[in-house]
Amino acid sequence: MLKPVPTPTREQVILDGVWRFAIDSRVGDEPWAARLDTPLEVAVPASYNDQFADPEIRDHVGWVYYQRDVRVPRGWAGERILIRFDAATHAARVYAGDALVGEHVGGYTPFDVDITDHVEASGSFRLTVAVDNRLTRETIPPGTVTTTSDGSLSQRYLHDFYNYAGLARSVRLHSVPRAHVTDIAVTTGYSGTTGRVGYAVDVEGAGDIAVTLRDESGADVACGTGPVGELEVADVRLWQPGAAYLYDLVVELRAGGELVDQYTQTVGVRTVEVRGTEFLINGEPFYFKGFGKHEDTPIRGKGHDDAFLVHDFQLLEWIGANSFRTSHYPYAEDVLDFADRHGMVIIDETAAVGLNMLIDAGISKGGEKRTFGPEVIGDESQAALAQHVRELIARDKNHPSVVMWSLINEPASNEDGSREYFEPIVRLARELDPSRPITFSLVMFANAKNDQIVDLFDVISLNRYYGWYVTPGDLRTAESYLRMDLASWEAFGKPVMMTEYGADTQPGAHSIWDGPWTEEYQASLLDMYHRVFDEVPYFVGEQVWNFADFQTSNGTHRVEGNKKGAFTRDRKPKAGAHALRRRWTSFGDRKPGTD
Repeated sequence: MLKPVPTPTREQVILDGVWRFAIDSRVGDEPWAARLDTPLEVAVPASYNDQFADPEIRDHVGWVYYQRDVRVPRGWAGERILIRFDAATHAARVYAGDALVGEHVGGYTPFDVDITDHVEASGSFRLTVAVDNRLTRETIPPGTVTTTSDGSLSQRYLHDFYNYAGLARSVRLHSVPRAHVTDIAVTTGYSGTTGRVGYAVDVEGAGDIAVTLRDESGADVACGTGPVGELEVADVRLWQPGAAYLYDLVVELRAGGELVDQYTQTVGVRTVEVRGTEFLINGEPFYFKGFGKHEDTPIRGKGHDDAFLVHDFQLLEWIGANSFRTSHYPYAEDVLDFADRHGMVIIDETAAVGLNMLIDAGISKGGEKRTFGPEVIGDESQAALAQHVRELIARDKNHPSVVMWSLINEPASNEDGSREYFEPIVRLARELDPSRPITFSLVMFANAKNDQIVDLFDVISLNRYYGWYVTPGDLRTAESYLRMDLASWEAFGKPVMMTEYGADTQPGAHSIWDGPWTEEYQASLLDMYHRVFDEVPYFVGEQVWNFADFQTSNGTHRVEGNKKGAFTRDRKPKAGAHALRRRWTSFGDRKPGTD
């Protein structure tokens, strides 16, 4: 799944900006058939919810409509013409004029719609995108929709972040030649000072394939021909955490000696493996230190913002982090491109959150007694998750920053039926990408005795809230619970890391007694966890929940969202951020005490 980029044979027009906008209850039955009858306009890329002062729009459940007029460049005659949506949350239908030209389900992965037969070069057309934010038992993530007494729809879901929706990432009109490269897959390795870059190129149409690998100075370092091959790179420069080095793999499709298509794929040469209880990058033990994050900012919601991207990475560098997890969905590809260039290590996660009927907005309340089965989470959900895994790996397989796939967050892996549901998903992920380890994040009540799927995975990733949801305010008891919990996983012989731990913290709240919600308590809780982590020889990483405060659904236990961030939602540091900086800048990418 190639990201559209301008090349000597490809062009694009960015369609970001202000579009016409309406919710389904305020327009007719076929709003795409004419200019939208609406006074509203909406910014793209951005979630629509917080852009308006109207609560009916913020809380809307169902279809919304985006529309704008698009002109096709006159030089595109004879080309294939497509529209690329980097994301549409959670389902989309695309119309060129009156014609339905494409559909997609899944809110965080991109899709292309071929409109060649519906538009003309130098002409214009009306583009309408219908976006549906509903979550059901058949979607990933899941949810339930009910009809209220006044006939409106009400959405309930089981994850603790707001269900922002719309066109949160960029939209592009782009062209490709009739015969063109459709996909590139790279694999890398090295022996001594010689690097290896394996490649596989898929094309549509006829032609001869030539590939050239160039270093960062632009010099050619290796070349090959044919759709599949391996290049040797003398004196290879490795992609390393905190020290990224990227090569360009230039792929050319030629017919009769003439250039038909060209695409450049960046390549970072590095290896990743799990060996015993160690996680290795380039054969060296790696210790994760960082965060679970969210794509979440004021006004934009989940809308991608380059300024926040740059600033967040600056804060990650300032605090001494070397990694983060894309909790709980694939982030914008621009984020991974940036991580590739800056040596940030990524655990890349699907949108499979909320597959646990005992969780309501992050806190167990009893709820349903069973998660897996035809009447709850069944075959349709499993098929949807399989498609999410396919699209995630297809999009992100070439990013050197991505070192591990996280297939699920906090599932009911302690319940009967979980193995039958997840084992085919694990098998699919390994078939699609045998080069990376896989993991999932275990919920609090899935433990070493009752979990039914942990043996399928390479790394044990724990979400634990001792001192917050369990024994809140009592760090002495929390420490003993944490120490016993981590000790219980030793028998599995796998690396263990913490993918969530932390405490809600109201900025500006202080106490000499480390009371919950105070900044002092957040710092003390983190220090306690770190003291225990450093005792465990098979422990390979710590990722705090969360990088920054984020918006959540309505609930009496949340005040303006989840406050577990080391930074506020507008990126101001709390005391916990300073505590993390003191720790993380005191050691490198290896476990404390082993540097």
